[in-house]
Amino acid sequence: MGPVLAGVLQLLALIAALALAYVPLGNHMAKVYSSDKHWRVEKWIYKGIGADPNTEMRWPAYLRGVLAFSAVGVLFLYLLQRLQGVLPGSLGFKAIDADQAFNTAASFVTNTNWQSYYGEQAMGHVVQTAGLAVQNFVSAAVGIAVAMALVRGFARSRTGELGNFWSDLVRGVTRILLPLSVVAAIVLVACGVIQNFSGIHEVGQFMGGDQQWNGGAVASQEAIKEIGTNGGGYFNANSAHPFENPTPFTNLFEIFLLLVIPFALTRTFGIMVGSVKQGYAILATMGTIWVGFIALMMWTEFAHHGPALQLAGGAMEGKETRIGVGASSIFAVSTTLTSTGAVDSFHSSFTGLGGGITMLGMQLGEIAPGGTGSGLYGMLIMAVIAVFIAGLMVGRTPEYLGKKIGTREIKFAACYILITPALVLIFTAVAMALPTPGNSMTNSGAHGFSEILYAYTSASNNNGSAFAGLNADTQWFNSTLGLAMILGRFLPVVFVLALAGSLAEQKPVPATAGTLRTEKPLFTGLLVGAILIITGLTYFPALALGPLAEGLAS
Repeated sequence: MGPVLAGVLQLLALIAALALAYVPLGNHMAKVYSSDKHWRVEKWIYKGIGADPNTEMRWPAYLRGVLAFSAVGVLFLYLLQRLQGVLPGSLGFKAIDADQAFNTAASFVTNTNWQSYYGEQAMGHVVQTAGLAVQNFVSAAVGIAVAMALVRGFARSRTGELGNFWSDLVRGVTRILLPLSVVAAIVLVACGVIQNFSGIHEVGQFMGGDQQWNGGAVASQEAIKEIGTNGGGYFNANSAHPFENPTPFTNLFEIFLLLVIPFALTRTFGIMVGSVKQGYAILATMGTIWVGFIALMMWTEFAHHGPALQLAGGAMEGKETRIGVGASSIFAVSTTLTSTGAVDSFHSSFTGLGGGITMLGMQLGEIAPGGTGSGLYGMLIMAVIAVFIAGLMVGRTPEYLGKKIGTREIKFAACYILITPALVLIFTAVAMALPTPGNSMTNSGAHGFSEILYAYTSASNNNGSAFAGLNADTQWFNSTLGLAMILGRFLPVVFVLALAGSLAEQKPVPATAGTLRTEKPLFTGLLVGAILIITGLTYFPALALGPLAEGLAS
């Protein structure tokens, strides 16, 4: 079997698995966020944190809950890292430096999981499990909660109430993320991923020095890392490491895990707004972009010219031989079109155009299918923009799901789509203009510029993957990337919740003969076009200086 055929068959198997999980998981999540009953363990949690889960919140109160909970998470994780040297189970690792502790705390709380450290050489068992793994659960639950608030904004009328943040947060963990993670961790352990709390072991000599490895609760963290579209690995090599991803099956299984909730949330959306066809339209948009990007990536990585590449069956540099070009391409596209950031190969070593595809996937806003929750609310914001564009073309007041998209709503949507490009381009420009940040580039020219552009694209869009060439463990990058993560996560949430509140206050508008049918393929095509055009106009000059210049020159 040739490598191209193997890659295509793996893609088809992945699509089949996602299709099988789509209806039951989507239905389950709709029941979770529509139920008015609480589990006993959930009642204990509400009592412990002093929250009333039955109190409905308007968007400012919902936002305060999101920000307060996240701020406490940043502070707790920062202190945990700074105190690591005196904690049990630290494996002898010292406390994390202040700038790196801030960067890591901001990273994991914002669901980014950017890592400027070597996981197996810096973090002990307590920080990994009580700190990073916990944030993997709750940061993903926050994303789903915000998405559900926006969905309720479309579904409800004549009220500004969007649900209860604390109830949405707790249910996301106890009823969705935790059960799925337990099952996934068992599968991973059965397939060879390690799960222990062992210390550091000498494993032999390497290049004249001792080589050491430590164990850890890898399978459990790997499960929520993918399910919650987090991405931070126990080891520096991430999912390229055999302790995290030992076989081609586990590689495909991990891709499935990082995609299954974002895709299934489209059905949850359809059920909650009373039209599963609306969910299918959003699913079709996400799926079209995802499959299209995979096709482009496989083409660039398999068909690149050069005798060495042809003999290897594709661009094998930076890829694991046990995984291959096809599966690495699927993983790279899936992890950058979601907010996962996990890697089973090193994007810096992809072909010039291949590296550009991973970058562009993040610059779309990671909405195809995007992160747990963040992908759905990002796509719904783009749907609002697409409806507005359609209204301008026909001279009719735009409507979406029975709600008018007026001046107020379009301002919120416009602010949402402008925030992350502004962060990416401003931080990149400043870093390139100053003399010190450029010293962190391993390469010069277009590829070196791509390293910095990729870093701020990844941080601002809460992805977390790296181009694997930039030395980001400096005070400048730890501080500015941490700031980009926080602003890139919470500023958009402000406008999402404000839009949700505005929509929920409206009364429904009855559909007429002139109403745009947003469940039809025509709207799906319009939405795909709007996403690609808006992103292209925003980022094309920067991409032309980096991956496009490198790809055309090679």
